[in-house]
Amino acid sequence: MFSKADSHEVKRPAPLVQAAAAFASGEHGRLLVGAVSLLTLLALWAFVAWLAQSRHFPGPAAVGAAIAAGVKSGELPYHTAITLARVAASFALAFAIGAPIGIALGRFPKLDLFFDSWLILFLNLPALIIIILCFVWLGQNEVAAVTAVALNKIPNVAVILREGTQAMQAGYDEMATLYRFSWWTRLRHVHLPQLAPYFAVAARSGLAIVWKIVLIVELLGLSSGVGFKLNMYFQYFDVTGILAYALSFIAVIFVIEAVLLRPWQTAASRWRP
Repeated sequence: MFSKADSHEVKRPAPLVQAAAAFASGEHGRLLVGAVSLLTLLALWAFVAWLAQSRHFPGPAAVGAAIAAGVKSGELPYHTAITLARVAASFALAFAIGAPIGIALGRFPKLDLFFDSWLILFLNLPALIIIILCFVWLGQNEVAAVTAVALNKIPNVAVILREGTQAMQAGYDEMATLYRFSWWTRLRHVHLPQLAPYFAVAARSGLAIVWKIVLIVELLGLSSGVGFKLNMYFQYFDVTGILAYALSFIAVIFVIEAVLLRPWQTAASRWRP
Protein backbone atom coordinates (compact mmCIF):
# COMPACT_ATOMS: atom_id res chain seq x y z
CA MET A 1 0.00 0.00 0.00
CA PHE A 2 1.12 3.56 -0.70
CA SER A 3 1.59 6.02 2.12
CA LYS A 4 0.23 9.60 1.92
CA ALA A 5 3.66 10.82 0.94
CA ASP A 6 3.80 8.24 -1.84
CA SER A 7 0.38 9.25 -3.15
CA HIS A 8 1.37 12.91 -3.21
CA GLU A 9 4.55 11.99 -5.05
CA VAL A 10 2.58 10.05 -7.66
CA LYS A 11 0.19 12.95 -8.25
CA ARG A 12 2.97 15.53 -8.63
CA PRO A 13 3.25 16.73 -12.29
CA ALA A 14 6.34 15.62 -14.14
CA PRO A 15 9.03 18.30 -14.70
CA LEU A 16 8.42 18.11 -18.47
CA VAL A 17 4.71 18.78 -17.98
CA GLN A 18 5.48 21.69 -15.64
CA ALA A 19 7.89 23.18 -18.16
CA ALA A 20 5.34 22.82 -20.96
CA ALA A 21 2.66 24.48 -18.84
CA ALA A 22 5.00 27.34 -17.93
CA PHE A 23 5.91 27.86 -21.61
CA ALA A 24 2.27 27.81 -22.70
CA SER A 25 1.34 30.39 -20.08
CA GLY A 26 4.26 32.69 -20.99
CA GLU A 27 4.53 35.24 -23.77
CA HIS A 28 6.39 32.93 -26.15
CA GLY A 29 3.86 30.17 -25.62
CA ARG A 30 0.97 32.53 -26.25
CA LEU A 31 2.55 33.71 -29.49
CA LEU A 32 3.18 30.12 -30.59
CA VAL A 33 -0.43 29.13 -29.91
CA GLY A 34 -1.62 32.20 -31.79
CA ALA A 35 0.58 31.36 -34.78
CA VAL A 36 -0.68 27.76 -34.85
CA SER A 37 -4.26 29.01 -34.63
CA LEU A 38 -3.78 31.39 -37.58
CA LEU A 39 -2.11 28.67 -39.66
CA THR A 40 -5.07 26.38 -38.92
CA LEU A 41 -7.46 29.08 -40.10
CA LEU A 42 -5.36 29.58 -43.24
CA ALA A 43 -5.44 25.86 -44.00
CA LEU A 44 -9.22 25.77 -43.47
CA TRP A 45 -9.64 28.75 -45.79
CA ALA A 46 -7.54 27.08 -48.49
CA PHE A 47 -9.52 23.86 -48.17
CA VAL A 48 -12.92 25.58 -48.43
CA ALA A 49 -11.69 27.63 -51.43
CA TRP A 50 -10.50 24.44 -53.12
CA LEU A 51 -13.93 22.88 -52.57
CA ALA A 52 -15.81 25.98 -53.78
CA GLN A 53 -13.73 26.54 -56.94
CA SER A 54 -15.32 29.98 -57.36
CA ARG A 55 -13.89 33.38 -58.20
CA HIS A 56 -16.14 34.76 -55.48
CA PHE A 57 -14.27 32.70 -52.89
CA PRO A 58 -10.54 32.96 -53.76
CA GLY A 59 -7.95 31.00 -51.84
CA PRO A 60 -4.97 32.33 -49.86
CA ALA A 61 -2.63 31.92 -52.86
CA ALA A 62 -4.76 34.17 -55.10
CA VAL A 63 -5.15 36.80 -52.37
CA GLY A 64 -1.43 36.65 -51.61
CA ALA A 65 -0.65 37.22 -55.29
CA ALA A 66 -2.98 40.25 -55.32
CA ILE A 67 -1.24 41.65 -52.23
CA ALA A 68 2.17 41.17 -53.86
CA ALA A 69 0.96 42.91 -57.04
CA GLY A 70 -0.45 45.81 -55.02
CA VAL A 71 2.80 46.23 -53.11
CA LYS A 72 4.83 46.09 -56.33
CA SER A 73 2.69 48.73 -58.01
CA GLY A 74 2.81 50.93 -54.90
CA GLU A 75 -0.99 51.28 -54.70
CA LEU A 76 -1.48 49.14 -51.63
CA PRO A 77 1.16 50.93 -49.47
CA TYR A 78 -0.10 54.31 -50.69
CA HIS A 79 -3.75 53.78 -49.79
CA THR A 80 -2.88 51.96 -46.56
CA ALA A 81 -0.67 54.87 -45.47
CA ILE A 82 -3.46 57.37 -46.18
CA THR A 83 -5.94 55.36 -44.12
CA LEU A 84 -3.44 55.01 -41.27
CA ALA A 85 -2.89 58.78 -41.27
CA ARG A 86 -6.64 59.34 -40.96
CA VAL A 87 -6.86 56.76 -38.18
CA ALA A 88 -4.00 58.44 -36.29
CA ALA A 89 -5.49 61.93 -36.66
CA SER A 90 -8.97 60.83 -35.58
CA PHE A 91 -7.54 58.77 -32.72
CA ALA A 92 -5.44 61.67 -31.40
CA LEU A 93 -8.34 64.16 -31.67
CA ALA A 94 -10.75 61.82 -29.89
CA PHE A 95 -8.32 61.31 -27.01
CA ALA A 96 -7.41 65.00 -26.76
CA ILE A 97 -11.08 65.89 -26.30
CA GLY A 98 -12.57 62.76 -24.71
CA ALA A 99 -9.97 62.21 -21.97
CA PRO A 100 -10.33 65.64 -20.28
CA ILE A 101 -14.12 65.35 -20.51
CA GLY A 102 -14.08 61.92 -18.89
CA ILE A 103 -11.69 62.99 -16.11
CA ALA A 104 -13.78 66.09 -15.38
CA LEU A 105 -16.98 64.05 -15.20
CA GLY A 106 -15.31 61.56 -12.88
CA ARG A 107 -13.99 64.28 -10.56
CA PHE A 108 -17.18 66.31 -10.31
CA PRO A 109 -20.37 64.26 -9.61
CA LYS A 110 -22.74 67.14 -10.33
CA LEU A 111 -21.15 67.70 -13.72
CA ASP A 112 -21.44 63.97 -14.42
CA LEU A 113 -25.12 64.00 -13.41
CA PHE A 114 -25.85 66.87 -15.81
CA PHE A 115 -23.96 65.49 -18.82
CA ASP A 116 -24.65 61.78 -18.38
CA SER A 117 -27.66 61.92 -20.71
CA TRP A 118 -25.49 63.63 -23.34
CA LEU A 119 -23.04 60.73 -23.22
CA ILE A 120 -25.84 58.20 -23.55
CA LEU A 121 -27.22 60.09 -26.55
CA PHE A 122 -23.89 60.26 -28.41
CA LEU A 123 -22.95 56.70 -27.52
CA ASN A 124 -26.13 55.47 -29.19
CA LEU A 125 -26.12 57.83 -32.17
CA PRO A 126 -25.31 55.70 -35.24
CA ALA A 127 -21.91 56.39 -36.79
CA LEU A 128 -23.45 56.58 -40.24
CA ILE A 129 -25.62 59.55 -39.24
CA ILE A 130 -22.63 61.47 -37.87
CA ILE A 131 -20.63 60.75 -41.03
CA ILE A 132 -23.41 61.94 -43.33
CA LEU A 133 -23.99 65.11 -41.30
CA CYS A 134 -20.28 65.97 -41.29
CA PHE A 135 -20.11 65.52 -45.06
CA VAL A 136 -23.19 67.73 -45.51
CA TRP A 137 -21.97 70.46 -43.12
CA LEU A 138 -18.22 70.41 -43.85
CA GLY A 139 -18.02 68.95 -47.35
CA GLN A 140 -16.45 65.73 -48.56
CA ASN A 141 -12.92 66.47 -47.40
CA GLU A 142 -10.30 65.43 -44.86
CA VAL A 143 -11.60 67.75 -42.14
CA ALA A 144 -15.08 66.24 -42.35
CA ALA A 145 -13.68 62.70 -42.38
CA VAL A 146 -11.46 63.14 -39.32
CA THR A 147 -14.15 65.08 -37.45
CA ALA A 148 -16.78 62.42 -38.10
CA VAL A 149 -14.55 59.61 -36.86
CA ALA A 150 -13.42 61.55 -33.79
CA LEU A 151 -17.01 62.45 -32.84
CA ASN A 152 -17.88 58.76 -32.90
CA LYS A 153 -15.00 57.90 -30.57
CA ILE A 154 -15.04 60.81 -28.07
CA PRO A 155 -18.01 59.49 -25.98
CA ASN A 156 -16.36 56.09 -25.64
CA VAL A 157 -13.09 57.61 -24.40
CA ALA A 158 -14.99 59.89 -22.01
CA VAL A 159 -16.94 57.01 -20.47
CA ILE A 160 -13.85 54.84 -19.91
CA LEU A 161 -11.85 57.70 -18.35
CA ARG A 162 -14.84 58.72 -16.23
CA GLU A 163 -15.01 55.20 -14.79
CA GLY A 164 -11.26 55.22 -14.20
CA THR A 165 -11.39 58.57 -12.40
CA GLN A 166 -14.23 57.42 -10.20
CA ALA A 167 -12.28 54.27 -9.33
CA MET A 168 -9.21 56.17 -8.08
CA GLN A 169 -8.25 55.60 -4.45
CA ALA A 170 -9.17 58.56 -2.24
CA GLY A 171 -6.35 57.66 0.17
CA TYR A 172 -3.71 58.60 -2.40
CA ASP A 173 -5.25 62.04 -2.81
CA GLU A 174 -5.28 62.50 0.97
CA MET A 175 -1.61 61.54 1.12
CA ALA A 176 -0.80 64.03 -1.64
CA THR A 177 -2.62 66.76 0.28
CA LEU A 178 -0.82 65.84 3.50
CA TYR A 179 2.58 66.12 1.80
CA ARG A 180 1.52 69.29 -0.03
CA PHE A 181 2.13 67.98 -3.54
CA SER A 182 1.92 70.53 -6.32
CA TRP A 183 -0.79 69.96 -8.94
CA TRP A 184 1.83 68.67 -11.39
CA THR A 185 3.36 66.24 -8.87
CA ARG A 186 -0.11 65.07 -7.89
CA LEU A 187 -1.06 64.55 -11.54
CA ARG A 188 2.18 62.77 -12.43
CA HIS A 189 2.62 60.52 -9.40
CA VAL A 190 -0.92 60.05 -8.07
CA HIS A 191 -3.52 60.42 -10.81
CA LEU A 192 -1.84 59.31 -14.04
CA PRO A 193 -0.51 55.97 -12.66
CA GLN A 194 -4.04 55.07 -11.57
CA LEU A 195 -5.55 56.20 -14.88
CA ALA A 196 -2.88 54.58 -17.09
CA PRO A 197 -4.71 51.20 -17.35
CA TYR A 198 -7.89 52.99 -18.39
CA PHE A 199 -6.01 55.01 -21.02
CA ALA A 200 -4.62 51.73 -22.37
CA VAL A 201 -8.06 50.09 -22.47
CA ALA A 202 -9.53 53.14 -24.21
CA ALA A 203 -6.68 53.07 -26.73
CA ARG A 204 -7.08 49.37 -27.57
CA SER A 205 -10.85 49.53 -27.88
CA GLY A 206 -10.59 52.86 -29.67
CA LEU A 207 -8.26 51.57 -32.35
CA ALA A 208 -10.66 48.72 -33.12
CA ILE A 209 -13.52 51.20 -33.51
CA VAL A 210 -11.72 54.05 -35.26
CA TRP A 211 -10.22 52.14 -38.17
CA LYS A 212 -13.56 50.53 -39.02
CA ILE A 213 -15.31 53.90 -39.05
CA VAL A 214 -12.50 55.39 -41.17
CA LEU A 215 -13.13 52.69 -43.79
CA ILE A 216 -16.84 53.59 -43.85
CA VAL A 217 -16.00 57.29 -44.24
CA GLU A 218 -13.65 56.52 -47.14
CA LEU A 219 -16.18 54.23 -48.77
CA LEU A 220 -18.94 56.84 -48.59
CA GLY A 221 -17.23 60.02 -49.66
CA LEU A 222 -13.47 60.00 -50.25
CA SER A 223 -11.32 59.21 -53.28
CA SER A 224 -8.39 57.56 -51.54
CA GLY A 225 -7.67 55.07 -48.77
CA VAL A 226 -8.45 51.42 -48.14
CA GLY A 227 -12.20 52.08 -47.91
CA PHE A 228 -12.17 53.77 -51.31
CA LYS A 229 -10.37 50.76 -52.85
CA LEU A 230 -12.82 48.34 -51.22
CA ASN A 231 -15.69 50.29 -52.76
CA MET A 232 -14.00 50.22 -56.16
CA TYR A 233 -13.42 46.46 -56.04
CA PHE A 234 -17.02 45.98 -54.89
CA GLN A 235 -18.23 47.70 -58.06
CA TYR A 236 -16.41 45.01 -60.09
CA PHE A 237 -17.33 42.16 -57.73
CA ASP A 238 -13.59 41.56 -57.31
CA VAL A 239 -13.50 39.55 -54.06
CA THR A 240 -9.77 38.88 -54.44
CA GLY A 241 -9.01 42.62 -54.41
CA ILE A 242 -11.37 43.21 -51.50
CA LEU A 243 -9.69 40.51 -49.40
CA ALA A 244 -6.20 41.68 -50.40
CA TYR A 245 -6.76 45.23 -49.11
CA ALA A 246 -8.81 44.14 -46.10
CA LEU A 247 -6.28 41.56 -44.90
CA SER A 248 -3.33 43.87 -45.53
CA PHE A 249 -4.82 46.59 -43.36
CA ILE A 250 -5.90 44.12 -40.68
CA ALA A 251 -2.30 42.86 -40.59
CA VAL A 252 -1.04 46.40 -40.01
CA ILE A 253 -3.53 46.95 -37.17
CA PHE A 254 -2.59 43.58 -35.71
CA VAL A 255 1.08 44.63 -35.60
CA ILE A 256 0.20 47.95 -33.92
CA GLU A 257 -1.91 46.07 -31.37
CA ALA A 258 0.77 43.45 -30.64
CA VAL A 259 3.83 45.72 -30.65
CA LEU A 260 2.44 48.90 -29.05
CA LEU A 261 -0.96 48.72 -27.40
CA ARG A 262 -0.92 45.32 -25.70
CA PRO A 263 2.54 45.83 -24.10
CA TRP A 264 1.43 49.32 -23.03
CA GLN A 265 -1.65 47.92 -21.29
CA THR A 266 0.44 45.25 -19.57
CA ALA A 267 2.99 47.81 -18.37
CA ALA A 268 0.27 50.23 -17.26
CA SER A 269 -1.40 47.57 -15.10
CA ARG A 270 1.80 46.10 -13.68
CA TRP A 271 1.72 48.18 -10.49
CA ARG A 272 -1.69 46.83 -9.52
CA PRO A 273 -1.77 43.85 -7.12
